[in-house]
Parts: sequence; C-alpha cells; structure tokens
Amino acid sequence: MINNTRQRKCLFVLDTNVLMHDPTAIFRFMEHDLYLPMVVIEELDNGKKGTSETARNVRQVSRFLDDLLQDADLANINQGLLINSPLQPRPGERASESGRLFLQTAVETFDLPAGMPGGRPDNQIIGITLALRHRITDRDVILVSKDINLRIKATALGLKAEDYQNDQVLDDVSLLHSGIVSLDDQFWETHGKALEAWQEEGRSFYRIRGPQTADWYPNLCLQIEGATPFAGIVRQIDTDGSAVVESAVNYQHERQSVWGITARNREQSFALNHLMNPEVDFVTLLGQAGTGKTLLTLAAALALTLEKNRYSEIIMTRVTIPVGEDIGFLPGTEEEKMTPWMGALMDNLEVLAKTDMAGGGGWERAATNDLLRSRIKIRSLNFMRGRTFQNKFVIIDEAQNLTAKQMRTLITRAGPGTKMVCLGNVAQIDTPYLTETTSGLTFVVDRFKGWPHGAHITLARGERSRLAEHAAEVL
Repeated sequence: MINNTRQRKCLFVLDTNVLMHDPTAIFRFMEHDLYLPMVVIEELDNGKKGTSETARNVRQVSRFLDDLLQDADLANINQGLLINSPLQPRPGERASESGRLFLQTAVETFDLPAGMPGGRPDNQIIGITLALRHRITDRDVILVSKDINLRIKATALGLKAEDYQNDQVLDDVSLLHSGIVSLDDQFWETHGKALEAWQEEGRSFYRIRGPQTADWYPNLCLQIEGATPFAGIVRQIDTDGSAVVESAVNYQHERQSVWGITARNREQSFALNHLMNPEVDFVTLLGQAGTGKTLLTLAAALALTLEKNRYSEIIMTRVTIPVGEDIGFLPGTEEEKMTPWMGALMDNLEVLAKTDMAGGGGWERAATNDLLRSRIKIRSLNFMRGRTFQNKFVIIDEAQNLTAKQMRTLITRAGPGTKMVCLGNVAQIDTPYLTETTSGLTFVVDRFKGWPHGAHITLARGERSRLAEHAAEVL
C-alpha cells in the first residue's frame, strides 16, 4: 500500500494506468501532493470511449478532475488544487489533511538516454519525473505506475518508482483466512468446563467459553482430528465472549449426498454445509483446479432449485478472458456467445446428470439434460449493470479475474431470496494489473469475514485425479 506514514510530504507523479485501474486514486494519497503530466490527460482522453470498465473509469476520473477545477484559474492551478475528497473514509482509515493536485502547465524536459525515444508516452512521463526531481529538492518525487516495465526503467535512471497498491487487501495472500480452524486434542479439556449443549429442530448446538473463542467469527468452521473427531460451525458470538457452535452435517456420508454427490474430504463437507444453508446468502470458495468448487456448487444449486424449490433458477456467469490467443467474435445470442466459456459448467453437468440418472436409458438421460439446462441460465457480465436477481442461485465462476469494483457491481445485483457463490483460484489471475492481493475475490473474502450471512472455505485437496493433483504440485 502507498506508504502514508512518510516522514515528510511527497510529490507523487501518477501514470495513466493508475487512474484507469482506480478512478478514486487521486483521493487515496492522504496529505501528499499529486502531479499529472499532460500526456496522462491525453491518454485518458483517448481511452474515454466505449462501454468497457476501463472506459467507465476514465470518464469517472474526468468528472473528478472537472469537479476539482470548478472556479479555478491559472494561478490556482499553478499553486495546486486542494484535493477535497467526496469519498467516505474506508473502514479503519482515518480522515486527514488533503494534499494538492498539480497539473502540468509548462514544459518539463530532461535529456533521456539515447535508447529511450522521447516520443513514447511512458518515456515522456519518465522525463517529466526526472525534471521534477531536479527542480524540486525539498521533498521526494516518486513515480507511481501499475506498469512494471515503466517502474524498471524509472528505477534504472535513479528515480523512485512504486506500484499503486492502495487497493491491496492484504500484504500477503497467505494471510487470507481459510474459513477453517483446526483445534488440538486438548481443546475440550480447556473449554469444556462450562459447556452447554442442546438440541433444536434436530440439530445439535453447543455454547463454548474459553480463551480461543475471542478469535472466532460467525460461520467459521471448526475441526478436531484424532480419537474423538468433531466438526462444527460457529453460528453466533455473544457479547460475553461465548460462542454458539452447531455440529456440522457430515456430507461425506452416503445418506447426506447432495444430488448424488458426496464430499470426499472435510473441506468439501464444510463447503456443502455453507452451500445448503438457507441463512448463508454469500459463499466464496477458493482452491486450485480439481478441488471440486464447481461440482459442489452446481450439485447444491440443483438440489435447492429442483428438489427443494428454494430458488427459481440458476444463473451462471464468468469473466471472458482467454488463456491463449483470442478466437475473435462469437455468433449467436448472449447465451450462445457465453457457452464456449462455460466448459466447466458443461463438464460438471454431465457428471451430475449421470449421477442423477444412474441406470437410466438414453431417453431418460436426454430428458434430464434438457431439464437441467432449462433451469440454468448463462449470462454475460457485460449486461449485469442495473439488473436485480430475485430468488436466484447465482454462480460467479473465475471470480479471481474481477476487480473489487466489478465484484461490488455484481454482488449488489442480489435481490430478495438470492444466494450468490463466488468461485476462483487466486493463483490463476489473467486480468492485467490484478494480483493475488488486489483481486476482487480476495477483496470480498476479506470484507465479508464475520458477516453472519456470509461464509468462506478454501479447498486445499485436489480430488480430480492423481495426475491433476500431481501436476498442480510440480508444474
């Protein structure tokens, strides 16, 4: 994250991609000053057209700049525009003195090495930053860019260059909570003295008091291995520090199968507990390929939609970023265009259809496939803005490729009675300028932690095949 605890005020020179990535970036540098080269404004002007997320961000930046320039004359611009932020402070973020925004109004030149032609926008930004550093000696001049190659060139020329990381959720993705806590064998000895237990509607509950409950939060999964194994889910944290824990359903048992699918490990069983719980409106599942994220989610969605009639239909969507070269435009309707991107959906539907119709003939299987597909709608992210989903089971696949802003846009589409599930692997990010710590999936996992109607599980064990598991480990 941009270090706002510096000893003295700094001047940050912003690259275009910072504003394209986060239009609120000009309000995220606390008391420090900002400098926008004219070439950055030119690039923003070139990128304002279209309906992409980047174009929307550019137009928002232009509106912010226009607001700051209201009633300002050349003297005000030369002195720096006071950055009055219209944004509310983020949770845990303090409001502080605002810095000033300087726009380039004069030529700032510096001789670049012969191998760096000055006509390229990146090199122009480096030249302007070098000129500012030589002209301004009372504080640090720092170039901020999401472009790693620009930062490399700037550093090679002796400039201070930093990545824009104000949208970084965590310092390290390993700090992201897994949703599961393993307790030691002596847990009941230290926490069982004041234990209360009761039954309610066929479910077992325990009120637990002790030192470890201070770190628990709603929908955290607890497990104890050993001679007396236990699996439970925290349902409530009371003001006195005690926790109400419900015994988890064991979906590894054949009698508790969901649409013919049983969990193959404890993490998958916990995931099915969250997916099948009507009180949990938002579920995030992280895990590498082959851990069962899509299969478990589809099985739960079909069971809740077709067997229990809790939801009217299943909506599935994902960001359309190719792994290799783009194959170009696709013909057909919205659903037909999205079908090639939904290979994971089709593969898992085949497994679930065979499970449901084990022993059935060809006609029965065909009828089952038609029924399943009639209740599953494939939608594009491009048309989500402004929609409201009511009584739907919404699955967002490959969510690691979404930004925090895109994730917010999608989740706020949920209407009454809707459940949303986000699936992804933060180790496989294909979106430019997104990392494991700035992904929208990481963002929502962290922000929904502790909400009574949200739950998260990290699936660690691959169950696809021994080949897939070995490949994920060694390749």
